[in-house]
Amino acid sequence: MSGAKVQIGLPGHSAPGVGFEAPFEMLGACHERVERMLRLLGKLREHVKTHGADEQARQAARDVMRYFDLAGPLHHQDEELHVFPPLLAQRDPAVVAVVIQLKQDHREMEVLWARVRAALLGLVDAGDGWPGFSAEDQQRFDAYDALYRRHLLDEDGVVYPAARSVIRGGALQAMSADMMTRRGVPSHR
Repeated sequence: MSGAKVQIGLPGHSAPGVGFEAPFEMLGACHERVERMLRLLGKLREHVKTHGADEQARQAARDVMRYFDLAGPLHHQDEELHVFPPLLAQRDPAVVAVVIQLKQDHREMEVLWARVRAALLGLVDAGDGWPGFSAEDQQRFDAYDALYRRHLLDEDGVVYPAARSVIRGGALQAMSADMMTRRGVPSHR
């Protein structure tokens, strides 16, 4: 791991050229951040094998927790409130099946995240003699990573393209306004 601190904000606040007026681009930027956080989690897992619960490891764990505690739930809400409903209303069987799976993924991610977070919190709060992540922790990390990566592929490959063709005009503006409101971002309209 490099010595540079990972800067994490709410989705889209620091992404160049991506703002809430372009909600699908914002959702895509969130996916890029999720992938970065999953990579950071992987690097953290390797780092602690050699360096234990040093400050660099604890900071990386805090960064991962901050992202998935704050941005992850907001991103899932964006999808549950604005992306999934119009696709379910379209009744395309293939798309509906993927949306149903994605909604189930969100519930499973919540459960897995609580367990992953507990392991990361153990690292953050660790003192000398921290035993490292358990085999069970490692399995949970692997499951969380695999679930999220498959989930992103389904969203980017099926759901977002389908939603872009359905969510337009006023619905797109309402989606943008709601995303801003739920994040406490002032509207400039």
